[in-house]
Amino acid sequence: MTDDRDKWNERYRDDDFDLPDEPVPELARRIDTLPDGRALDVATGSGRNALFLAEHGYDVAAVDVSDEALAQARARAEERGLDVDWIRADVTDPEGDFQLESRAYDLVVMSFFYAPELLPELTEALAPGGVLVYEHHLRSSDPIEVGPSDDWVRYRSNELLRACLDLTVLHYAEATRHGKEDDRPSAIATVVARKSCGGAQSYPAERDMRDVPRE
Repeated sequence: MTDDRDKWNERYRDDDFDLPDEPVPELARRIDTLPDGRALDVATGSGRNALFLAEHGYDVAAVDVSDEALAQARARAEERGLDVDWIRADVTDPEGDFQLESRAYDLVVMSFFYAPELLPELTEALAPGGVLVYEHHLRSSDPIEVGPSDDWVRYRSNELLRACLDLTVLHYAEATRHGKEDDRPSAIATVVARKSCGGAQSYPAERDMRDVPRE
């Protein structure tokens, strides 16, 4: 974990390391329809999603491996008068101090963190009826200027969708997104999925099924 922490601390100290200030677009779009209560922001970075959730009344825990990122997030929270439980930890470490609680969160958000092995634990951490919102970089044959240079830390087409089929998929999209400031393109996969109650799967309303692409 030390190597990852040092790497990300160095990046967050770099003034040229540009991160979005806005929350995940699909999170912002659906915020009024998502369950209230406890929220977990995984790989929070400088806290854009955690702060947005705190502003909307959630009891928020936000975890990241980087001390520098969390220092920036805390400063932003203090400026806005927001209360967030900031946790420095490596969520992928099975022996680490931070372990995901079972059925503990009504909303889990993760963005720009490649951790497919973590998805079963995130699913278990959702309370019945809880919702996962996750977006990450996507492999693309088009020229892409934002995100990791190695394809192995990008999802393949529909890989993220298939990984979430134990949940009720409310929305899935693969799209090219352009930065507001420099218009640089990025390829992004986004999923919004709900943990169904009981032993049977449930399905989104017909109007939401249009969000799920047909293969």
